[in-house]
Amino acid sequence: MNYLNLDIEKTKYTVNELNTLLSDYHVYYQKLRNFHWNVSGENFFDLHVKFEELYDDAKIKIDEIAERILTLRFAPVSNLSDYLENSSIKESKSDLSDRDMVDTILEDHGKILKQLTSVVNKADEAGDEGTIDLVGAYIRELEKTSWMLDAWRKKTAGTYEKA
Repeated sequence: MNYLNLDIEKTKYTVNELNTLLSDYHVYYQKLRNFHWNVSGENFFDLHVKFEELYDDAKIKIDEIAERILTLRFAPVSNLSDYLENSSIKESKSDLSDRDMVDTILEDHGKILKQLTSVVNKADEAGDEGTIDLVGAYIRELEKTSWMLDAWRKKTAGTYEKA
């Protein structure tokens, strides 16, 4: 680990959080595929495309998270059973309404954002700026995506808080 100038004992805690994040993203990815395949109704065209966009993004993040773990000289979890056990995100049924699918995704975003914060906290304690940089970008992107999905599901315009 000398070439990264990181303490391996502190880095173990970061990697544990990254492996949980990896598990979260895998279950989230599959849920998005489920919703992409099974969405129906008046919002089919919008959501079918949006769910594909989201799972394509999740697939990239899965690879980046696993590669970050490898860069830190640890092994990423890589079994479906481990993902299901480690993730705070749970599988969903296929017969949800389009709005329920979006609500479910937003709930999952909250869980992923919480895990991203845990990763940042452990990486900060370990002095791991590379992980902080990677995850910070994920936080910003997921917050924006969540805002857009939340705006989509609002029934009326102009429902933002005044500063």
